[in-house]
Amino acid sequence: MEKVLIYDTTLRDGTQGEGISLSVEDKLKIALRLDQFGVHYIEGGWPGSNPKDMEFFQKAKELPLTTSKITAFGSTRRHGVTADQDENLQRLLESGVSTVTIFGKTWDFQVTHALNTTLEENLDMIFESVQFLKSHGLEVIFDAEHFFDGYKANPAYALKTLRKAEEGGADWIVLCDTNGGTLPHEIETIVVAVKQTLTTPIGVHCHNDSECAVANTLAAVRAGARQVQGTMNGYGERCGNANLVSVIPNLQVKLGYTCVKKEQLGSLTSLSRYIHEIANVVPPNNQPFVGMSAFAHKGGMHVSAVLKSPETYEHLAPERVGNTRRVLVSELSGQSNLLYKAQELNIDLDKSNPACKRIIQNIKEMEHEGYQYEGAEASFELLLREGLGEVIEAFTIEFFNILVEKTANWQIKTMAVVKVRVFDEVVLEAAEGNGPVNAFDNALRKALESFYPEIKHMHLSDYKVRVLDGGGATAAKVKVLIESSNGKDKWSTVGVSTNIIEASWQALSDSFRYFLLKQKGNMVECVKAEVK
Repeated sequence: MEKVLIYDTTLRDGTQGEGISLSVEDKLKIALRLDQFGVHYIEGGWPGSNPKDMEFFQKAKELPLTTSKITAFGSTRRHGVTADQDENLQRLLESGVSTVTIFGKTWDFQVTHALNTTLEENLDMIFESVQFLKSHGLEVIFDAEHFFDGYKANPAYALKTLRKAEEGGADWIVLCDTNGGTLPHEIETIVVAVKQTLTTPIGVHCHNDSECAVANTLAAVRAGARQVQGTMNGYGERCGNANLVSVIPNLQVKLGYTCVKKEQLGSLTSLSRYIHEIANVVPPNNQPFVGMSAFAHKGGMHVSAVLKSPETYEHLAPERVGNTRRVLVSELSGQSNLLYKAQELNIDLDKSNPACKRIIQNIKEMEHEGYQYEGAEASFELLLREGLGEVIEAFTIEFFNILVEKTANWQIKTMAVVKVRVFDEVVLEAAEGNGPVNAFDNALRKALESFYPEIKHMHLSDYKVRVLDGGGATAAKVKVLIESSNGKDKWSTVGVSTNIIEASWQALSDSFRYFLLKQKGNMVECVKAEVK
């Protein structure tokens, strides 16, 4: 299979995206993971633009890389300055890398209006800059900035700029859709024309302003490009860069090119989520290939078909990119959804069991009230086990009271009082907190820990409130989602009410119930918390 080299610019072009900021340590961690994944080039930054990027290049020398080449980015020499006197080019040499990427103008409009120089001088800038870097023994990648716009406006001049880079000794010439406005059929036609003109290998660098960056990249490869530039998760300026998370499996699985090893492709989902986490970005559920919803099935007919033959509603096996199949349970569910989820949870349930229909009907009624179990699978498992009679009471909340007080010096204090029955014993506890949910959590813990000391190992890790009926104003029904963790696993629970405190204790109680269920294994004894 023919090879396509992957050039990752997450650490440079990706950080130009709104809300994306990476420290030097962040960039080093990501670079190491990209190398483990099998990326061929990692663009670390622009050493001539800021001290942070230069620090990265110095520290990157210590990384135990086995596959990737760290690449420094810069531009052609400035107008009126010789290459050997240009500070930007000198910083590239000082970065200590063996591969550099420089961009140059290829659109005549950009030359005259942005650089404010002549077309001939721009050609000299390209040739002399590439030649200077090559004379220092570097691999040089020339990024032909605005090439596709330039070619459409003045193809003769745009091709001249590429030939100048080739004459200077460039190892790669990368065609850039810098404004992201070119369409796939145009990309393919233009790349074919360039291939007939040059002998130097061609790459492509696409932006996503027309939602075509991935499609444009694939079109360029089909036309002869053998290096693709992009970012993980599509980070980048404006609408982002070509998303390598989508480009790589499309090239390798769908088009038959070799980008990374098979086992490396299987780590794509974990890589994508790792970079989202480092960048402090919430992963989009609907992100192709790697998103939580990428292989999620909700409609009953779909699930029935997928259980028989996954390819009926999946374009590839999720395991190939390190993802997993998920079946959702909702008001659209049928028996197939329920049976699949039961099997997934190691619950013995047969479709002939009359409990199936009762549970499905109960789910639909609950969702009509505003409950949603797609993002609260711990609450769903409790609902399913209760429907099968597997859950008995291990504690009952008989009473709770939450007090919020504003003191004379404008401080807000919150206290919760909880009365809990654990089998034949009644416990009354009070606790303060930094809010009503935290106070209730603290009081409930105090009441239960003497009976269930394992509760000490769990904690609330996320709390979200969504208004379900905006027209109800302050009387609107709300949905509360709580995420809890024991330091290793995470689980989510849901509560719904017109009273935010009630919705919160529903979700919080479910969290305790689920945790104790897992601690007890398959034993019947777990928790059912209800206010009597």
